Amino acid sequence: MWKFRHFLMALVKLDLRQRYRKSVLGIGWSLLNPIAMTIVFTVVFSKVLGGGADPIAYAASVLAGMAVWSFLRDSALTGCSCFATNEAYIRQSPIPYTVYTLRTALGQAIHSLIALGVVVGMVAAYQSDAAVILRVPLLIPGILLLFVAAWAAATIAAFATVFFHDTKHLLEVAAQIVFFMTPIMYPRKLLDDKQMGWIVDANPVYWLLELTRIPLLTGQLPPIEMYLAGTGVTLALVGLAVGIVAWLQKRVIFVL
Repeated sequence: MWKFRHFLMALVKLDLRQRYRKSVLGIGWSLLNPIAMTIVFTVVFSKVLGGGADPIAYAASVLAGMAVWSFLRDSALTGCSCFATNEAYIRQSPIPYTVYTLRTALGQAIHSLIALGVVVGMVAAYQSDAAVILRVPLLIPGILLLFVAAWAAATIAAFATVFFHDTKHLLEVAAQIVFFMTPIMYPRKLLDDKQMGWIVDANPVYWLLELTRIPLLTGQLPPIEMYLAGTGVTLALVGLAVGIVAWLQKRVIFVL
């Protein structure tokens, strides 16, 4: 992977240039969807599902959740078309397939990091404390686990799509279901009070999300149990991705 790092970065830059070419807002469009959804959730649900939280605090929590959720979802969905998009390169050069899935994850990571930067500004404004920026280093362990998990998810989706073309459609349906199972627009306590906390515990996205959201909003590290759960989710995805790559990488070129 390190050998092809310059090629990888060239592909990521190419993606950004092509996506926002001749655009008025440029990369700012990457914030439009999570911010628009955050505004809707804040206006409509903050009093109903927010548990009495201040609207700005609720908006910051939702936007942080949307940034993490969108990163995982978009990495997997974009990964579905990863090999088809890069077919010309794949046929011309024996570059590891994971370079192309890493291209997908890096491109999506840029947009999500911008959204998290907006959350930092919102929290600083709400708490009237510029020292909120000092919380950023606390995010690093969670963000690293999140990125590796997203890369693994993109890799799994890419290989699965080559052999089963309905993968993307199934992922879109699954993403809608998992979104409402994830405490993004409502606090976990809402389900705990109804003895339904097991739904959250069984949701792998929750553990990765909280590793980023808790330190960002509170300035405190999550409990060690959350890090262990997040690490377990990431290792499971990586293990599945490694197994799929070893099993199918020599067959991909004959199916594309």
